[in-house]
Amino acid sequence: MKQTGNRIYKVIVWATGGIGKSAIRTISDRDNLELVGVWVHSESKDGKDAGELAEMDRELGVRATRDAEALLALDADCVVYVAPAASRPHEARSDWCRILASGKSIVTTALPGLVYERGSVSERFLAPLKEACEAGKSAIYSTGIEPGFGCDLFPIALLTMSHKVFKVRGLEIHDYSHYPVAWDMRELFCFGQPLDYQGGLRRPGSIIAGWGAAVTMVAEALGVELDEIRESTEVLPTPVDIRSASGLVQAGTIGAIWAKCIGIVDGEEVVTIEHVNRMSPDMAPEWPKSRTGGTSDTWRVQIEGEPSFDAEFEVGFDADTTVHDHGLLATGMRAVNAIPWVSESVGIVDALHLPLTPARGALHPKRDGISAWA
Repeated sequence: MKQTGNRIYKVIVWATGGIGKSAIRTISDRDNLELVGVWVHSESKDGKDAGELAEMDRELGVRATRDAEALLALDADCVVYVAPAASRPHEARSDWCRILASGKSIVTTALPGLVYERGSVSERFLAPLKEACEAGKSAIYSTGIEPGFGCDLFPIALLTMSHKVFKVRGLEIHDYSHYPVAWDMRELFCFGQPLDYQGGLRRPGSIIAGWGAAVTMVAEALGVELDEIRESTEVLPTPVDIRSASGLVQAGTIGAIWAKCIGIVDGEEVVTIEHVNRMSPDMAPEWPKSRTGGTSDTWRVQIEGEPSFDAEFEVGFDADTTVHDHGLLATGMRAVNAIPWVSESVGIVDALHLPLTPARGALHPKRDGISAWA
């Protein structure tokens, strides 16, 4: 791995939703990063200045474009790819292959199953990416707050203090009533669907596709090969109508879901990642909560062993912004802060094998610089 030194990395941001906007702002605030291009999907954004799209108070001199080929022809080191991928994996892979083959590395938060090379995504899916990386001498790195940190890298860090380990359990505990992406909430997490709905996370294989890679990464950090990965879900109905950011969740439909991805060794559950997600903080009171009884915005890790650990973190205690904003920002920054290291790599890379990717250039003792918030 090369040293990143003081090199300036030229970056393209691919899509300008919530994470894309914060990526533009952060890149504009870092001395070691330079924004050189922005891809947009909609005709209404085509040609607009990146500063306007990121809702900044000044222009940046970089015009957004729908012309992917023009962006691929640019001199750039890395692409922050935050266009949807979970709902269109093959189209996203086609984008990635073109980007990688052009010599540009990718950091992305778009496909959870790509956080590790094994466990979720088939070799058939990965093979074109590997070929494109080799052709372009480039790399691709998938990350986020979870998976990408909260239930995989966070426990791996705790495991550096272990003598014996019996079980590792990572939990995302979250109230999704403020999350505005309807496809994720309804089609993937099943909120608002009938109790017998069998799509999204209740479709066989879906949980493994999303979190099997993260479970495998934790196991392999311990030097263990899993015998199998299992999955399960529990759902509960909401007793009342809930008006959420993603739409109305009617009484009697799914209002809480507990999804588990379970790594098995010798018949025992040894590594689990669990998403305990609600549409209201008072739902499913018997389900897991934070150490203080909270039902949202918490990533908790419990390790049974010698010694045992029970650790967690929350995002957001600034009253001027929502916790959702902080979580979205943390997700994007896991990708943006990795740009220098990923740009110096080749192939599919992951958090277990990359060094720590601290936020170089982020320290502002005077609380100056560009804010992440619009």
